Amino acid sequence: MAISSTDISNRIVEAVLAQKLAPGSRLGEQELALLFDCSRTIVREALTRLAARGIVTVSARRGWYLIEPSQDEAREAFEARRVIETGLIRQSAGGVRKDALKRLKQHLQQEKTALRQDDVGKRSYLLGDFHVCLADCLGNSLLADTLRDYTARTTLIAMRYQSTHDAEQSCEDHVRIVEALERGDIAEAEALMAEHIGTVQAALSVSTAPDPLARLREALAPVQAPGAGAATSAQLLRTTPPKAAARKRSAAGGPDSSDDSSTYLGKLL
Repeated sequence: MAISSTDISNRIVEAVLAQKLAPGSRLGEQELALLFDCSRTIVREALTRLAARGIVTVSARRGWYLIEPSQDEAREAFEARRVIETGLIRQSAGGVRKDALKRLKQHLQQEKTALRQDDVGKRSYLLGDFHVCLADCLGNSLLADTLRDYTARTTLIAMRYQSTHDAEQSCEDHVRIVEALERGDIAEAEALMAEHIGTVQAALSVSTAPDPLARLREALAPVQAPGAGAATSAQLLRTTPPKAAARKRSAAGGPDSSDDSSTYLGKLL
């Protein structure tokens, strides 16, 4: 059976959810066409669909790439998920069907199994897919598709900003949400979902950008601590320029002006 552009786009999203494709990964048309044994036209259709969904981007010169979310995009994606998911739970006030609860419990069991087996890819996929499964179980397949895209984007955000959130805690959050739904405590389930999404977002180091000069700053720090006979970097930079210093030393009978600027910089470093 020939593969479709939908199949290809779904496979790419699944790979993102499993953290097998990093932010900024290049998605070459020719490579994908060879991999899926299809035409580049079908691949282009799949990538165009993903671009419309905000998961990939295209450049005339660089080709197709997975997005590299900015801090503002990270915040917006989590805010969108919070509104959608808490709203879905709120609208289920009439109760959740038994077959839906059974499906959710099966999903939780799969999460726990992946955690025990330390299967990082499967674990990541299932933890993200729980939210899609929940939306589907609550009877809104359209929002389930929307959540799949938002979850893929927040997965890329987590990979870029190095989430330290514990996977076991995430699974436990899911268990508590399902338990609240089973009890019929919709308000509690909604509060738990909002808390869960907020916790995951807070675990991302998106509040401060990394210092691009950190390594150079550390390398060029003074070897001796200030106050121990060594001048600080700022004091060194405020010292008399080399030529003026040479003239003063010459006038005082010290070393002549052959002590040039390169020697001066060598002393600084």
